Amino acid sequence: MNGADKEEIVTLTASQMAEAMKKGELSSREIVEAELEVTKAVDPKTQSYLATCFNSAFMVADAVDQARALGQDLPDLAGVPIAVKDMIVTKGVETTVASKILKGWVPPYDATCVEKLKENGMPMLGKTNLDEFAQGSSTENSAFHPTFNPWDLERVPGGSGGGSAAAVSSFESPLALGTDTGGSIRQPASFTGSVGMKPTYGRVSRYGAISMASSLDQIGPCARTVEDAAMLFDAIAGYDPKDSTSIPDFPSSALKAAKEGKNGDLSGIRVGIISEAGGEGFSKDVMDGFLRGVNLLSSMGAQIEEQSFPHFLHGIQIYYILMPAEVSSNMSRYDGMRYGLRIMPPDATAASMMAATREQGFGSEVKRRIMLGTYVLSSGQYEKMYVAAQKVRTVIINDFEKAFESFDVLVCPTSPTTAFKAGEVVDPVTMYKNDIATIPANLAGLPAISVPAGLDSLGLPIGFQIMANRQKDELVFKVASALQEAVSKENEGPIWNKVPRLWKSGEND
Repeated sequence: MNGADKEEIVTLTASQMAEAMKKGELSSREIVEAELEVTKAVDPKTQSYLATCFNSAFMVADAVDQARALGQDLPDLAGVPIAVKDMIVTKGVETTVASKILKGWVPPYDATCVEKLKENGMPMLGKTNLDEFAQGSSTENSAFHPTFNPWDLERVPGGSGGGSAAAVSSFESPLALGTDTGGSIRQPASFTGSVGMKPTYGRVSRYGAISMASSLDQIGPCARTVEDAAMLFDAIAGYDPKDSTSIPDFPSSALKAAKEGKNGDLSGIRVGIISEAGGEGFSKDVMDGFLRGVNLLSSMGAQIEEQSFPHFLHGIQIYYILMPAEVSSNMSRYDGMRYGLRIMPPDATAASMMAATREQGFGSEVKRRIMLGTYVLSSGQYEKMYVAAQKVRTVIINDFEKAFESFDVLVCPTSPTTAFKAGEVVDPVTMYKNDIATIPANLAGLPAISVPAGLDSLGLPIGFQIMANRQKDELVFKVASALQEAVSKENEGPIWNKVPRLWKSGEND
């Protein structure tokens, strides 16, 4: 395969790949081969993956190609490859959550969403990097290596799901799965010029997603286009009896909604601008890009109005009480007794073995959140902090419910800034503030998406966030698709297609 063929293939969208395979113009094996070549050239620069599994990907690709040659009726995404965040359990493939404490653990079962990928005939290219146990906003906290932003290799791709976003943005995979606890799909999408969507809590099964904070975690799609993200959402959404938080099933039509949005007609859609998400800490470039996006929505017939959301910015304070409490509980299972790392000190007792294992197995950010969460749950602080925070969470949920009486969607910047340089943010509190605009949707269990709204003065992507009421995921896809189409026309091509081609010598070295 020559260089031109490789570039032509990997820069196709997932929907274009699917269509080319249906027409017989391309095989799944050819797509996987092209992704392998690009990954060999690009991943040493981005470090998007923790592990690749191209041998098994070729087996799936060949099976799909054979079935298609026999005229079998196949799912739309059959043969389209995908990457999976290493927070999601994969049978027979090492799953570490980017932590030393699970290094070498090979799960005996698949997450429900991975089962659905297999049912759809999608070759899995590998497991993507993340902040350890999804605890971070830059993918610098991985126990194994950081990930770098394809737009500028000196910058971070966001976090915790920076590996999935970087893999998609750098053309190492057309699609990826991520998890979003406080913005871990959407903020990396913002930093890498890709699309990241957090579904309504419960619309995608969390079975097999290793827990960080169980009342907040949600699996969702990462892609280069809204249409591709919608296709993947339709493939993985649905009721799962193995997940007690799963919403009773109803047909998902995200792809239909995304295609409707591409028509550019948003007449009658009421859009509320969250006025509090744009003050101190939000850069001028980000706000300028966001307002350009708002104007584009207006030009397509949407009714725009500012909406005061008095408790919106309190979400981050509530999150950093509730989330560490759940982290403290969930991390207690990693004790060296049952699976994962085990450190045996001299004259070991059960207690000393557990202490030594956790000391060497967990990184500094995980330890920080465990300690904070343990303090929040202590007898002297439980009522004062944890219970009080849950009450404020209810207030935030009520604020959203009231806002959605007047608006169909709410919008704000995805992140206060564009991608920052690796090592630039060392203060944990400053790092936490990157999620100030994404956290409220997790607290309320709402669907939310980030789409690129343009580039800043340094040529870095700006994220635009769209939120809707619970179970209105399809509406999010429709509005986002309309906006992405309008932004592409304004910028003479899609934002995602402007990223440097890292497999070419000299580009972004």
